[in-house]
Amino acid sequence: MPTPVLYCRDSLNPRRVDEHFALEAREVRACGGEVGLIDHDALLRGDAQQAVAHVPAGLGSAWYRGWMIPSDRYAAFAEALSRRGTELLVTAEQYRTAHELPGWHAKFVDITPASVWRPTKPGEELTADDLALLAEPLPPGAGIVKDYVKSRKHEWEQACFIPDLADAVELTRVVRRFLELQEEFLAGGIVLRAFEEFSRLESVASEVRVWWLDGEPRLLTPHPDSPFGRGLVPDLDHIGSAVRRLGCRFVTTDVALRSDGVWRVVEVGDGQVSDLHQSISRGDLAALLVGP
Repeated sequence: MPTPVLYCRDSLNPRRVDEHFALEAREVRACGGEVGLIDHDALLRGDAQQAVAHVPAGLGSAWYRGWMIPSDRYAAFAEALSRRGTELLVTAEQYRTAHELPGWHAKFVDITPASVWRPTKPGEELTADDLALLAEPLPPGAGIVKDYVKSRKHEWEQACFIPDLADAVELTRVVRRFLELQEEFLAGGIVLRAFEEFSRLESVASEVRVWWLDGEPRLLTPHPDSPFGRGLVPDLDHIGSAVRRLGCRFVTTDVALRSDGVWRVVEVGDGQVSDLHQSISRGDLAALLVGP
């Protein structure tokens, strides 16, 4: 039986799939899969019951494909669906593990930049001493700041890159600006990561997204932010073993070639909320989701 897929609905036309995912949903239907709609806005408000009110009862097992959901909201989402006879193929525990850096970092510790973190609430004031203590275990040199899920790499100099982690003034300035910009959307807490220099390529994507299903690499795409529609083919042997140790059904790994020629994992994510590069056929992902 084809596997159903639940998409975010269009906020302006609740009977349609959100425009960003509409083509993918069309390909899911073309593969024989059923498409359900959820109200992402209601889910973020904390009304999981309303969010799933129009999902057909008794779908069985289903994937979610849509915008990111905070981990606690995802757990409520899964519970509300279960009451309607639908079980998400990615459990709430698996989602948090793949979606948030503290959940996946230990399994990838040898193949990803060194990282430290601390739970932080939106609006919480972190002192220079707090941040210096947090950064202490990291190797000397540059670093970046992010939360458990995302960075602000498009505000690289003001809210992401820290030229010297030992410079308490600059460390504090960048982290506080990051917190200020994240506001209530801060996910989980503060993460500091050692900075690694990656190769910069002129005609291919320097960062590649690998889509894994049940521990096997099933799709290789450029990172969604890449201006190029193709990328290098990474060495996946050492990455695959880490993915399998993670034990999550559907994950993505963003990998990049370090300047010394070693492939490194930049980020791990839950495949349900990972974006697809514009050059990639939505039919390829749809076939992966729907199954034979």
